[in-house]
Amino acid sequence: MILDGKQIAQTIRGELRAEVEALKAAGKRAPKLAVVIVGHNPASETYVANKLKACAEVGIEAEKIAYPQEITEQTLLTEVHRLNSDPSIDGFIVQLPLPEHINELTILSAIDYRKDVDGLTPENVGRTVQGLPSIVSATPRGIRELLARYAIPTEGKHVVVIGRSNIVGKPIAMLLMQRPYLSLPGMSAASLGDATVTVCHSKTQDLKSICLTADIIIVAAGCPNLLTAEMVRPGTTVIDVGINRIDDPSSPRGYRLVGDVDFEHVAPIAAAITPVPGGVGPMTIVSLLQNTLQAYNQHND
Repeated sequence: MILDGKQIAQTIRGELRAEVEALKAAGKRAPKLAVVIVGHNPASETYVANKLKACAEVGIEAEKIAYPQEITEQTLLTEVHRLNSDPSIDGFIVQLPLPEHINELTILSAIDYRKDVDGLTPENVGRTVQGLPSIVSATPRGIRELLARYAIPTEGKHVVVIGRSNIVGKPIAMLLMQRPYLSLPGMSAASLGDATVTVCHSKTQDLKSICLTADIIIVAAGCPNLLTAEMVRPGTTVIDVGINRIDDPSSPRGYRLVGDVDFEHVAPIAAAITPVPGGVGPMTIVSLLQNTLQAYNQHND
């Protein structure tokens, strides 16, 4: 079974559009998201454009705030503080990566966690770990939603997460091991959790043996075709978070996108698998929209 993130994201966008229209019909303003981007990283420019387009599709107001590569850390911090105090902004993100002369943790730590719709501030991460209400990082939230929408249970299952990043690996491990009381506004199955989670990384020994014990494998290592067929037992659910550009002279663009999973050979073995592109990527963007609506609702309670 192919876990079609593009289709599920389209369904969720329809649900969000209806919610925003209901707010407007009740005489309330639409939620508003601000996106701060520094420099001209082509990938970041594309990501920001996709986020702004998605906001427009559901009726969420969006503002792009662009700064040159040379911006000082202090100037960027001043902008963060301004957005924190602007009552018309419900949530905002600072697009990563930032230039090397700016400390990302310093910037993220300055964001008001109630407006942190990327779910990356220490406060939101800590609240997620403790099972408290929080804004959850968009990609992990998207993965959890995808599992819920396809009714793939995690209770009592062994989940192997390959990758220990602060954006995906660590938070998805925390989410899936939580007791069911950690619910997310808008989730179709708030009880998704209670998994036994193993986190693997570049120093893990005998990765193949560990993967062969998994019911669900989530790969977020940034390594093309890392997970191969001999590492997956029949009936496993495979979530591929990776998106890697590899050279392909046969492609008009000269390259093609692949995940961290050898899709061609793993798909026939897996019970369910996400494609790349069209799997986790669309879920990440729609989760950002869900987080923005969540921040709006909390802001206007």
